[in-house]
Amino acid sequence: MKELTKAEDQIMQILWTLEKGFVKDIVEQMPEPKPAYNTVSTIVRILEKKGFIGYKAYGKTHEYFPLIPKEKYTRFYLNNMVKGYFNGSVQNLVSFFAKENKMDVQDIDLLMKQLEELKSKKP
Repeated sequence: MKELTKAEDQIMQILWTLEKGFVKDIVEQMPEPKPAYNTVSTIVRILEKKGFIGYKAYGKTHEYFPLIPKEKYTRFYLNNMVKGYFNGSVQNLVSFFAKENKMDVQDIDLLMKQLEELKSKKP
């Protein structure tokens, strides 16, 4: 799996929400200023070639749908981010967000409880 560009990601976010749709449906969901129909159509075809979306043809019109679940891509993306920016350490990631977001003691306690729950579920 490859990482999505910003434009590809924006279209995938919309398709994951819609579950299926035509290019016009995707354009309608985009923020102003809306990109040209042809621009969105080109990106959709790129996503199809990359294996992220499939389609059902109705004559010359295509209805698109995600082939990659959002959760699977999220896992892939976050694992790459942790490897690339935090030396593969989730501890470094959590420490970074705790410092950057100035987490209070209650937030840190809640996070620690969630981590302990996950730890206890592992074999």
